[in-house]
Amino acid sequence: MSMPVKRFFPWWGWLGVVLLITTWILAWMRFVWFARWQSYTFTPLWMAYILVANAFTIRRAGHCLLTRRPGYLIALFPFSAFFWWYFEYLNRFVQNWHYVGIPPVGPLGYFLLATPPFATVLPAVSSTTEWMATFPFLGRCRRGPRMPMLKHPRLLAWLTLLLAGIGLTGIGVWPHYLFPLPWLAPLAIIIALQVLFGEETVFSKIKAGDWRPVLLPAAAGLFCGFFWEMWNYFSFAHWEYTVPFVQRFQVFEMPILGYAGYLPFGLECAVASDELSKLFGSN
Repeated sequence: MSMPVKRFFPWWGWLGVVLLITTWILAWMRFVWFARWQSYTFTPLWMAYILVANAFTIRRAGHCLLTRRPGYLIALFPFSAFFWWYFEYLNRFVQNWHYVGIPPVGPLGYFLLATPPFATVLPAVSSTTEWMATFPFLGRCRRGPRMPMLKHPRLLAWLTLLLAGIGLTGIGVWPHYLFPLPWLAPLAIIIALQVLFGEETVFSKIKAGDWRPVLLPAAAGLFCGFFWEMWNYFSFAHWEYTVPFVQRFQVFEMPILGYAGYLPFGLECAVASDELSKLFGSN
C-alpha cells in the first residue's frame, strides 16, 4: 500500500487548533472573569477537535468528511444527541456516572444544556475513524485471519436478541451486576436485528479477513475516550464514576478497566453512523 500524499494543513484546521488550545485553557483554569461560562466549555472543545481531526485527514488523504460529505457530517450532530441520550437513559438504572459542577437548572434547562455536548460524540468518533484509516499500517487489517461462517446465524441472532433484551430489562433490578450491559447490549441488539433483516453487519467482512470495520472504530472509540476523560478531569463541569467491582486504578476519573468499554462503544458509534449514512448514499 503506497503512502498517502501529504498536503497542506487547511486554514480551518488552524482555526480548530487555536479554538482547541484556547478552550482547553479556559476549561481547566479558573479565571474569575470566565466563571459564568465555566460549565460550557465541552462543546467548543470538541467542535475544535472535530475540525482538527478532519484537517489532519485532509492533509494525509486529500479529503475528509467535512469536505466530502458535509451534509452527512452536519446531520451526525443531532443524530448524535439522540444517540447519547439513550445511554443517559440506561445510566439512570445503573448509575455508572454522574455529573458535578452543573448549573442549577430544571429539566428543560438541563436538556438544553446537555444536548449540545452530546451532539459532538458521533462526529468526533467518525472523524477519528476516517483519520485513522489513512495510516498504512492500519490498512493491513484487511488481510487478517478469516473467521468461519456461522452455521445458524438467524438462530444465534434470535438468541442474542432475547438475552440482550432480558439483560436490559434486568438492569433496573440488578444494576450492581449488570452494569456493563448499557455498553454491550445495544450493539448486540443492533447486530442481531441486522442479521435477521439480512443486512451486512460491522462483523461481516471479517469472514474474508478484513478486520478494518471492527478495529478502526474500536480504536477510534478508545482514542476519543482518552481525550474525553483527560479533558473532563480538570473541567469545572465534569462527570465522575461509581462503577461496581472495578472502581480502582483510575486514569483520570475512569477506572482503568473501564476504558475497555470504549471499544464496543466505538463499534456502536460506527453502526449508528452507518445507519444514518445510508440515508445520504455512498461516499
